[in-house]
Amino acid sequence: MFITNLFTHWEKMKRRDKLEIVNDILVAIQNKGGKIKPTHLLYKSNLSHKKMMEYLSELMQKEMVSEVDEEGKKMFIINQKGFDFLKEYRKIKEFSDSFGL
Repeated sequence: MFITNLFTHWEKMKRRDKLEIVNDILVAIQNKGGKIKPTHLLYKSNLSHKKMMEYLSELMQKEMVSEVDEEGKKMFIINQKGFDFLKEYRKIKEFSDSFGL
């Protein structure tokens, strides 16, 4: 019984891979109407500030996300490439889930 519960707990706590983290960041931005404050994204993405900024830097280089200044406040917005990623990621996720992977 203990081993079963431990395994179930481990399954729930498994680490996210890079694609899952990118998806989580983009979904968080999308769910906030396409733009989000850095602090809100930090909480939603469940990453350290350093890791979040590393991912955002890469996403900005790939033109999936942009940083803008709105009335003196820094915001991150999702770009078309980010929306395209979400669409394709959902397809891949549905495909792998259909095989129980």
